[in-house]
Amino acid sequence: MFPDAKLKIINALKSNHEIVAMTGDGVNDGPALKAAHIGIAMGKKGTEIAKQAASLILLNDDLSKMVDAVASGRRIYENLKKAIRYIISIHIPIILTVFIPLSLGWTYPSIFSPVHIIFMELIMGPTCSIIYENEPMEKNAMLKRPRRWETTFFNWKELIISIVQGLIIITATLAIYQYAVRHGATEIFTRSMVFICLISANIALTLINRSFYYPIFTTIRYKNNLVPLIVIITMLISILLLYFNPLATLLGFEGLSAWALTVSVAAGLCSVSWFEIFKWWLRQK
Repeated sequence: MFPDAKLKIINALKSNHEIVAMTGDGVNDGPALKAAHIGIAMGKKGTEIAKQAASLILLNDDLSKMVDAVASGRRIYENLKKAIRYIISIHIPIILTVFIPLSLGWTYPSIFSPVHIIFMELIMGPTCSIIYENEPMEKNAMLKRPRRWETTFFNWKELIISIVQGLIIITATLAIYQYAVRHGATEIFTRSMVFICLISANIALTLINRSFYYPIFTTIRYKNNLVPLIVIITMLISILLLYFNPLATLLGFEGLSAWALTVSVAAGLCSVSWFEIFKWWLRQK
């Protein structure tokens, strides 16, 4: 096949809005390799012109490795999106929990100080950087169609879902705040309830957002040994902050009664659990 014929095929496919990959090793493959979205040259047999024109080079000329490369790329891409969507969802309630009581002049306007925010960041930070980085590839990853070349990292639907997750969590958090105040709780007791609500929501969000398609009963079986480790550490730190007097006094927390603890945890879990119903609806579609 002549070089211009290969180039015409590439351009015809691109004009039909296809994502085009081209493999080649010779000088005559150069124009097509350059024109394709992804040019793939052979590392051993490929000419220098083919390698320079390509986006990727197969070092051992094994075409089957391209499938592994696509799978690896999709896993990294999806895990990065999960981490960023988690960051968006969990930071909305953190920011608004500080902003709303202060701006509206509620009973305890400074429910969280910068120290509390930093501490929550230390708890929530490892979730996105450690857990989601090590998530395995989902079983439907290779069944998805290639993304269009012009698509952005996030579409509006994905962004809105993450924002809605955050807004529902803040609704539950502020409901706990008002519940505590109306029952005559002190500022320290109210802060402790709000904190536990946020931490519970964070744990639930971490587990549920491991997949935006499969239910938690499926994702809980994913092999990622860091998930139980991070969750247990988060729970232990939260318990120490409430019931270990030196830390509780330092950060302005106090131990909660069994009822207050149950209400706070339940509110946090429920503020995220609704997403399982949404995922079920997606699977039915």
